[in-house]
Amino acid sequence: MNRPVRIANCSGFYGDRITAAREMLAGPIDVLTGDYLAELTMLILWKGRRKDPDRGYATTFLRQMQDVLGTCLERGIKVVANAGGLNPAGLAERLAALGVGARIAYLDGDDLAPRIDRLRAAGHEFTHLDTGVPLAQAGLPVVTANAYLGGWGIAAALEAGADVVVCPRVTDASLVVGPAAWWHGWRRDDWDALAGAVAAGHVIECGPQATGGNYSFLDEITDRRPPGFPIAEVAADGGCVITKHPGSGGLVSIGTVTAQLLYEIDQPAYANPDVTAHFDALTLAPDGPDRVAIAGTTGSPPPQTLKVALNMLGGYRNTMTLVLTGLDVEAKAGHATGQLFGERGGADTYDEVDVRLLRFDHPDAARNEEAVAHLRITVKDADEATVGRAFTDAITELALAGYAGFHTTTPPTAATAFGVYWPTTVPASEVTQIVHLPDGTTREVPHTEGTPAAPPPRPPDATVTAFGGARVDLPLGRLCGARSGDKGGNANVGLWARDDRGYSWLRQELTVERFRELLTEAADLEIRRYELPNLRALNFVVVGLLGAGVAATTRPDAQAKGLGEYLRSRTVAVPVELVSPEM
Repeated sequence: MNRPVRIANCSGFYGDRITAAREMLAGPIDVLTGDYLAELTMLILWKGRRKDPDRGYATTFLRQMQDVLGTCLERGIKVVANAGGLNPAGLAERLAALGVGARIAYLDGDDLAPRIDRLRAAGHEFTHLDTGVPLAQAGLPVVTANAYLGGWGIAAALEAGADVVVCPRVTDASLVVGPAAWWHGWRRDDWDALAGAVAAGHVIECGPQATGGNYSFLDEITDRRPPGFPIAEVAADGGCVITKHPGSGGLVSIGTVTAQLLYEIDQPAYANPDVTAHFDALTLAPDGPDRVAIAGTTGSPPPQTLKVALNMLGGYRNTMTLVLTGLDVEAKAGHATGQLFGERGGADTYDEVDVRLLRFDHPDAARNEEAVAHLRITVKDADEATVGRAFTDAITELALAGYAGFHTTTPPTAATAFGVYWPTTVPASEVTQIVHLPDGTTREVPHTEGTPAAPPPRPPDATVTAFGGARVDLPLGRLCGARSGDKGGNANVGLWARDDRGYSWLRQELTVERFRELLTEAADLEIRRYELPNLRALNFVVVGLLGAGVAATTRPDAQAKGLGEYLRSRTVAVPVELVSPEM
């Protein structure tokens, strides 16, 4: 099989477009993949399984397969998805019950939750990757703990004749690495080829984010229909072309692929269970309409450890948002908080209180809704009753006794449980990956032997380009695009320039110190900065911006999705020589 394997994506998250699986059958593909899992999703699946022990998987995938699995079998299209979540065996059983005769395999071995106490007793501290704090100091009950598996279990299942491979918590890129390794017959030490597949998998894992979704430069997207989902054509050397079906909406361009390559990464040496892929080595080039070639990705052995996504039950939370209208907004906000916490015995009644005054109001507004601000009050506590209706009812009771114009955006609600995300690692030797084959047999799939640590990042370019003459104040985003997101409690922001001169200015302008000035809420946080010159890009990781993760943070933009666009809106002094008329 020397031709490239065409691997399509039909889901970027649990809740993505349900019709995407059917849409991806509109053209030739060899493998249909879907990514359904995120750190938060594991907690959602745990809550669902508490209500129904037979659940714990992504039900939307099952609905998609009810629609397309028969067609996939007729056309010889393999299906690989991580929709198994916390219950891959249960999902495999439900797929078999569809009665279309598919040969179904599933993987397991990632779930460490039942073994956490034994592993800790054996000396594994599950130290937090960012804070260095051992798990024992968290003092919270562990509800999910899943090691990220690689692609060789998928490859083994396909080699054994599986039509469908149901995965638990594998890395997102493994959904492409496994099928590509099977298709091309790669060896475990084909580092560059495997690294290229990791790059391809990282680009298509989030579905339409690679085809114009969440893209900074709206003017480039002339087809405003919902974007088509992406396809990676992975060649035998690991190089690939990112594309989409002809006639589908959106855009595949150097910019859209760059944006997705920068999404939710840390240092350019991107560690996966099968290989460490060096994203600062790869290059992008156009390959025709809606086609971008990725070449030159280099690889080295993976680390000796596997990353573990661990969620703990943090307690309970509740939020109410009060609307403040017109004059004296700050005085009204102070009056409301004083009344609320005065009646409740003070803010110390709760384990944690977060009060944010969000100003959307304009003076002398032409419309009522343009004269409002929001007072967002979030409380957390280990006791569900403390932050339940007792809290929201106390706010409601202020309706006729509070500030002028009092009303809220929602009615009183009960408290909800929230999770605390804990990124950590475990030696790969402690995780046994098992593939359950269609014939009912099982096979242990060993992990690739790793090295102690990934190579250090390449030193930043010390070249200085002189920009003399006058400067003009412009939004940063007139010179660069951005893509941002969450990595546990950290936020990642990738920014890229459109040309070499713009990148020279960007890398000199956006030091860590300047970035901190633009993002004032990161004033006291660690900021990591990485350069990816082949992409004309910088990547910033803001450690701890999201606190204990998406499920626990009180930040309104809990997943930092808008952070990059916020930074693009900040005004900077730009050399006149870089300013074009359309800016």
